[in-house]
Amino acid sequence: MKLNSLNYKVIAGVLFVGLLGVSIIISSVQGQKAPAPELAQYFVVFLVKGPRWTAEETPETNRLQAEHLAHIGQLHDSGKLLLAGPFPDDGNLRGMGIFKTSTIEEAKQLAEDDESVRTGRLRVEVHRWMTPKGSLP
Repeated sequence: MKLNSLNYKVIAGVLFVGLLGVSIIISSVQGQKAPAPELAQYFVVFLVKGPRWTAEETPETNRLQAEHLAHIGQLHDSGKLLLAGPFPDDGNLRGMGIFKTSTIEEAKQLAEDDESVRTGRLRVEVHRWMTPKGSLP
């Protein structure tokens, strides 16, 4: 079969329609958004310098620090505190923890039970935090 200009036009038209169809399909697939991940709720507690903050090392601040570390250990052992640690710079934020509790009030109360918070050396800020389910225990 000999191809003439009409055959070329038909072939070109078929290719054009086919490519257009493929292009539309690709565009519609690319335009689809992935389903939102299921989120788990946690509470982030920031420990901030309180009104009685001092960087000075004294027998009292050493005692408070020892009690603070013991409190963190107990919370971790209970499964309510997943992660915790200090901020090593000299800013107002002194540390943070990620709590897995039922309510923000529970997380706040657990953090406020720290002797360093009760004495005013530190104060707490608590924020609800969401992350994809399964990314933390």
